[in-house]
Amino acid sequence: MTVTAPSAPLALTSGQLPRFIEPMVLAGVAIVVAVLQLLFGGFNLAAWLILTALLYLIAIGIGSAIVENRRKAVDRVIRGLVTAAFLLAVAPLISTLYTVVSKGLAVVNLPFITQVGGSAFDPDTLEVVATAGAWQAITGTLIITGIAALISVPIGILAAVYLVEYAQPNNPLRRAITFLVDVMTGIPSIVAGLFAFSLFSLIVGPKAFSGFSASIALSVLMIPIVIRSTEEMLRLVPADLREASLALGVPRSATIIKVVLRTAASGIITGVVLAVARVVGETAPIFIAASFTDNFNANPFEGPMQTLPVMAYTAYSFPGQDIDASQANAWGAAFLLVVLVVIFNLIARIVAAVFAPKAR
Repeated sequence: MTVTAPSAPLALTSGQLPRFIEPMVLAGVAIVVAVLQLLFGGFNLAAWLILTALLYLIAIGIGSAIVENRRKAVDRVIRGLVTAAFLLAVAPLISTLYTVVSKGLAVVNLPFITQVGGSAFDPDTLEVVATAGAWQAITGTLIITGIAALISVPIGILAAVYLVEYAQPNNPLRRAITFLVDVMTGIPSIVAGLFAFSLFSLIVGPKAFSGFSASIALSVLMIPIVIRSTEEMLRLVPADLREASLALGVPRSATIIKVVLRTAASGIITGVVLAVARVVGETAPIFIAASFTDNFNANPFEGPMQTLPVMAYTAYSFPGQDIDASQANAWGAAFLLVVLVVIFNLIARIVAAVFAPKAR
């Protein structure tokens, strides 16, 4: 009788790589690639990043497949690909912000913000002297954007209330409004500028440049955003709240104002602020409808007005005799515009936190 030795038990668990193996492998591969580049032809940042990412994925995949198992190896490789894609998407944004902030901070100061910029002829030196300043652009930006918000917000909120609270799903008017909103969401901004300029040219003549015309152009861009965001917020309000209010005999209009809109106030205000932040940086429609000027003009109904995005574009594309000063003004205007957009986004977050429903 032959006695066979018992077979080894099957392993229920696989090996495990060290906890910090991924950053260690990444650092090692990066160093090796950098050394090889320096030895053979010189260092190149783009090639170094690409080769480091490829060799890291290969190394971590093979190592995990040998020590752990195929499933964990695939997981580590896919996680590396997702991280690389995220970094690739964020890199242009970080580079743009760094460039704008670094060059804008060198220009922006209290006189730049509070004084009107432009160029003037000095009779003593017979030279054209450029004055750095963005007060006329800051004022124009706030006036034009404010008027656009005053026009767009009531129209957008009321249209969304009609679509959600009153219109039936098969109502032809509801389907027409929804279709038009979808179309308006995708129109290029320059078309809105051409529309506003053409409209005011028919009303006041060929010299139709004004801040109000630019506000109309921005309203065309803001209205569909406000409608869409408000519509989604109203749909999130539970139907039980409406039914409870109506069951108590409250009129439908009062139910919408005191229950539905109040419940969705946080999301509606956030959507409005983000819509304002979206249009405040538009250049093409304002350039067409309001033109540009170095003079201070706070009257939105007469004459060209300057805004921060148009100032940045014109100062960089059409510099004066002092090219360096013009480009410095452009970077300063771009930095102020970024600060303004950040402020609007912070306001949206604060409003969302303040008006959000509190847990009881």
